[in-house]
Amino acid sequence: MKKETYRLIMDLTHNPFYTSVLKGFASSCWSKPFIRRFSNTYGINIAEAGKPIEEYKTLQEFFSRSLKENSRPVSPVKNSVVSPVDGYLTAAGNIEAQDTFTVKGKVHDLYTLLRREDKVNRYSGGTFGVFYLSPQDYHRIHSPLDGKVISRWALGEYSEPVNSLAFKFGVQPLASNYRLITEISTAFGYVCIVKVGALNVNSVYYTHLNSQVEKGEEFAGFSFGSSVIVLFEPGRIALNKEEGAFLRQGEVFGLTADRGEKSD
Repeated sequence: MKKETYRLIMDLTHNPFYTSVLKGFASSCWSKPFIRRFSNTYGINIAEAGKPIEEYKTLQEFFSRSLKENSRPVSPVKNSVVSPVDGYLTAAGNIEAQDTFTVKGKVHDLYTLLRREDKVNRYSGGTFGVFYLSPQDYHRIHSPLDGKVISRWALGEYSEPVNSLAFKFGVQPLASNYRLITEISTAFGYVCIVKVGALNVNSVYYTHLNSQVEKGEEFAGFSFGSSVIVLFEPGRIALNKEEGAFLRQGEVFGLTADRGEKSD
């Protein structure tokens, strides 16, 4: 019964009218009075925001704020893989048999996530990490390694929340929500970064479309966000953070397994 109720609510809130009202309010001047309340409720560190809180014109602008320069130093360790976001590492490990990975007890499969057989074959047996961004977190997305962007694609139409209810009653929430996917060729193999939209808003966007990215460089963001999944090829990366760890963007969450040979 609970599962059916959850699915009914999700179906109702996928209505385009509901979505447009939510997005419209958050991006309107009417939302400005709620910015400080939002900040206080979630304990946001406004001292590191890119500009004074009074200068943000809408709630959405504040939510997707940039940070002051050097607020997130990038690890100088040469063979480090850095966190692409501020967030909790909710799941990490090896991609399992039948090309699946498990997050909070919910099994997801690579094909449903990526919808491209060649990419599934590439990451089969590899390593993954899932980061959850809560409302108080910084919502820009950065590259975990230096590399060349070789492909970008988008999947899904609607988004469910990525919380405990979604994992209990939803259908592969990370692999069914609206998502932008970026694949990067690095000196340590290919890396796939999946940016997953939040409830109904689908507000994942690129901040630039450059073909080259540096480790720690911003390239995307969430207007309202939820999670980021990072996939690595087999034998390339050794993760060194446990599930549940909170990481800031630029901090080490893994080390490369070799000295690096550029992927084609």
